[in-house]
Amino acid sequence: MCTTATTPPSPTSSRETKRRRTRERSTYVACIPARHVPHGVVQVEFEQDDPRDPKNFTTRRKWTIAGCAIFFTALASANGSTYNLGFPGMVADLNCTPFQATIGLSMYTLGFAVTPLVTASFSEEFGRKPLYVVSAVGFALMHIMAALAKNIHTVQIARFFSGAFGSTGSTMVGGSIADIFAPHERGLPMTIFSVAAIGSTGLGPVAAGWIEMNRHLGWRWIQWIHFIVAAVFAAAIPLLMTETRAAVVLTRVAKRMRARTGDHRYRARVEDERASLRSLVWVSCTRPVYLLLTEPVVASFSMWVGFAWGMLYVLIESIGPIFKNIHHFNNGEVGVVFVTFFIGCMLGCVAQYYQEKLYQKNQPVRGPEARLYMAMPAGIVFAAGLFIYAWCSFADVHWISLCIGIVLVECGSFTIYLAVFTYLADCYGTFASSALAGQSLSRNVFAMAFPLFTTQMYAALTYHWANTIFGILALVMSPVPFLLFWKGPALRARSRFAVSNAEKRS
Repeated sequence: MCTTATTPPSPTSSRETKRRRTRERSTYVACIPARHVPHGVVQVEFEQDDPRDPKNFTTRRKWTIAGCAIFFTALASANGSTYNLGFPGMVADLNCTPFQATIGLSMYTLGFAVTPLVTASFSEEFGRKPLYVVSAVGFALMHIMAALAKNIHTVQIARFFSGAFGSTGSTMVGGSIADIFAPHERGLPMTIFSVAAIGSTGLGPVAAGWIEMNRHLGWRWIQWIHFIVAAVFAAAIPLLMTETRAAVVLTRVAKRMRARTGDHRYRARVEDERASLRSLVWVSCTRPVYLLLTEPVVASFSMWVGFAWGMLYVLIESIGPIFKNIHHFNNGEVGVVFVTFFIGCMLGCVAQYYQEKLYQKNQPVRGPEARLYMAMPAGIVFAAGLFIYAWCSFADVHWISLCIGIVLVECGSFTIYLAVFTYLADCYGTFASSALAGQSLSRNVFAMAFPLFTTQMYAALTYHWANTIFGILALVMSPVPFLLFWKGPALRARSRFAVSNAEKRS
């Protein structure tokens, strides 16, 4: 049964004071109230076990929503790597250079880097579902633009906007999962999301290589097939997904109540507390950069995961030339090599399972640093994989050795990615979204830049020495989680944004 409670009105002398006083004397209702309140604003809230509350969705409904969001992540990740398998036909068809084609890969990650700084605010204002719908439709349409392109510049533009629309599939999924799952339930969906974000990069090219080789299909059909899948997904979103942002749901309930009753006192709390969209966009664009530049924890981890993510795109760019030139693979066989990405992610899942056990055991004592146990060996595994990839690039060394190196690199980068995500979320509490947006910006800037010099670096230094330099850089960065495990509490104690261990325990 709905209950109400009011506090008496107070005299006010200014518009701002009136607004503040109105919030203070608000009436709280658990659901649509049965009676009107003479004074004050009637604040609409979910009652306990209210089925409209996203936290109370059925398990089936939660997993349907999470599955759609994760599938979008898989589509966006696969699109990042399948593009490269079309290079041979694209270069011949559009009369462009391989470097011009590579720019399309970098433009995709550039769209991923900058767009979420703005779209995060739109999800606050309009909800998550509309953003998913618009992004999925735009993502699908950009494949048409690329498939029909008459020159490489059109492809590059299409790739940028494809990344911009596709970024929703990666950056908003974590928030969607947090909307509907309790903290202790998020481990499995977040792990599946991470596998989709990294592992799908390796699954897409398996078919793309053979498609490009088929003279009846070619590189354009890589884009057409992506369009078909993306279009079906975009059509399914309105049917399968439901709005998961509780504040937006309550706002809509309050608006319907005002329209039905004519009583404008019915309001959701967020309607009075939410800043303007302009302010939200400004904070969303500036705070992640500020944290990235001023917070040692964010800066160090973002640099580390940025390098690891950049190496992911170095592999995407280099696997084709290395396996074709040294081991004489055709384009279809090169695509199959990308399965190693998925295998590495599966090994990373095993490491993450063990990490969760260690976290549950040690978190009361270690705090957020309990997230770093597997990240410490992962940095060393990551560097070792790069050295194997570097020094097995010889014709007389079996190609499986290169695949082993790639698996280790992906296993390490997957574990690093999850450690950065969970550690920053634990460290920064209410500012976690800004900290994660900062690392996402750093990650995708690295991914944009690395493919632009990879080919030239290999030409100047050979595969062995160029990859050795990458391995040395990875080894230099590998102490980052060790240092944070040791000094993390002290760094957080001096931060204005981070959460201390004492606050965590309380």
